[in-house]
Order: sequence, then structure tokens, then C-alpha cells
Amino acid sequence: MGLYQRLTDAFRSHDFDSLWKERLITWRRTPTLVRVEHPTRLEKARRLGYKAKEGFVLVRVRLNRSKRQRPQIRAGRKSKNMRRKKIVGKSYQWIAEERAAKKYPNCEVLNSYYLAEDGMHRWYEVILVDKNHPAIKTDERINWICERQHTRRAFRGLTAAGHKSRGLLHKGIGAEKLRPSLRANKRRGK
Repeated sequence: MGLYQRLTDAFRSHDFDSLWKERLITWRRTPTLVRVEHPTRLEKARRLGYKAKEGFVLVRVRLNRSKRQRPQIRAGRKSKNMRRKKIVGKSYQWIAEERAAKKYPNCEVLNSYYLAEDGMHRWYEVILVDKNHPAIKTDERINWICERQHTRRAFRGLTAAGHKSRGLLHKGIGAEKLRPSLRANKRRGK
């Protein structure tokens, strides 16, 4: 078993619960967006494309867990109109990526991963790439992100979290109306 597999198993088996509790205590006091020097979950960051080189930026984002649904309707309605619909049709992770992209407008979101949660907050770490950095432009594995069609990836739902929220992980039967987008498919029917 390699190092990264051991790190994954340790995270899943809650071996470091006391350490994580201490971290959460300090993270609650820090600002909502914090630039981080090293990834908190090294194996996850490496799997999602992070490299320890110039041009890569890591940001830890804190989100409030609440108010994702409208309050319960108390006045008279038909029963079918009494639903508490979600205000936001996005995952927490997608929102975290958008906030990181707003804070660092010269960078593109490559990917993100879950860190922790408590009763009040959720934390994610977002991997950003500075597309104007010479080290990124010359690296053949990552310089695809410098092209025009990859601008504002987080806001267009082109990251992995965005794809998942948009339902684009499914193909074939049952997923005909998801592509190119829900809105475009609705227009097609008219």
C-alpha cells in the first residue's frame, strides 16, 4: 500500500478526529476565504490535478450551512403549491468554487474537494491555476486551461462539482434532456 492510499484510509477511518476537531476550532475564527500554502488532504489534491509548483493556488473556503430552502408556507395554497422549494439549485461545493473564483479573478478553478463540516459550517479546499503564469503556459499537462473556452469555468458549471450538480454524470437513456443544458433543451421544444 502506497502513501496516498494510507492517507485516504486514515481520512476515511477517522483516525485523526482529535486533530480535526482542533483544526475546526481554529478554522471557525479565520476569515471565510484563506489562502493555504500546502493542501490539507494531499492525496485528494494530487488526484484532482494539484502540483506543488508555481502557478497553483490553494484556497480554503468556509460556507454557512443553512437557508437553502424557503420558509414553510403558512397561508392558504393548493397542496401541490405548498412545497418548500430550494432557493439554490447548486451544491455547497459549487458555491465554494464560485466564491474562490470571485476572490481570485486572475485564476481559473481547476477542481475542489471536501474538508470538514460541523453544525454551522462546511469547508472546502479549491485548487486554482494562474493561467498567466509562465510555468503554467509551458506545462503541456495543464496549459489547456489558458485557452479562451476555459474562462470562468466555475460560473459556467464546467468543473467536476458543476457537472455533478447539473446532472451531467449520466449519459444515454434518461439523460436526453440534460445536454447541452436544461435551458437550451427547453428552448428546443418550443
